[in-house]
Order: sequence, then structure tokens, then C-alpha cells
Amino acid sequence: MKSLLTVVAVAAVLLVGVNSNQAQDKDKITCKCPVSGKEAKTTSALDYNGAKVYFCCDNCPKEFAANKAKYVAKANLQLVCTKQAVETKCPFTGMALNDDATVEVGGTKIAFCCQMCQGKAMNVPQEALINAIFNDKAFKKAFEIKKK
Repeated sequence: MKSLLTVVAVAAVLLVGVNSNQAQDKDKITCKCPVSGKEAKTTSALDYNGAKVYFCCDNCPKEFAANKAKYVAKANLQLVCTKQAVETKCPFTGMALNDDATVEVGGTKIAFCCQMCQGKAMNVPQEALINAIFNDKAFKKAFEIKKK
């Protein structure tokens, strides 16, 4: 009987712990803050490009607003990561996508028009690739913001 009470007590403590962690985690998203690179939260956001960019804290939106050009590529990447934007064309050529020619960029699967563009992307360091694919010019050519 005593061991049964111990098991029930331990289960109750675990459930309370899980529920409190879920409450803390509900504000987090799986995408990174474009300024700090830390995990972004839904509680800190700015309107950007017809969607929302999320940050890890209240200081990062100020830094983003003051130096937007520095963070544009990572903000655009986050719009894709949060599924607010969808890829419609190859970011290099603007041509139709080939689902057999993909590369993971910043944790997000990006498709290209052909194996040649895919190969070009595979030979670029990740940081430079994020800037090449998600800079404003490439982003406007290859991605669309979903209508709300």
C-alpha cells in the first residue's frame, strides 16, 4: 500500500512538472531569432514583409529595427520556417521547382529547379547560403507570403 502511494505521488509530481513545462514552452517556436540565433518566442514579434518575425527577447526587435539590412536573410528564413511564406520557384533562377533537387538550409528544406542549382548550393557554407537564398531579391523571386 505504501509503495502504491509513493508511485501515485511521484506520478502527480511528474504531471505537474510536465504541465508547467508545457506552459513555458507554448511561447516558443522551433525557429531561431534572426538577431541572436537563440530559440524565438511568440511573445516578442514585429510585423515584417506582411507577416510576423519572432525574437527571443524584447531587446532583439529593437536591434532588428535599427539594423534591418543585417538581419533580412535570417528574418526571411524564419518566415519560411514558421510556414508564413512558401517556396514557389527556384531561388537562383526563378524557374519551376524540382522536388528531387533539394538542400537543407538553416533547418529548412529548399528545392531548386535542377541538380545544377542544387550542386551549387551544396558547395556553399551554410551562413553564405542563407544570405544567397533568403536575401530580399532572391526571397521575392522564389517565395510568397501566405495570405492570412
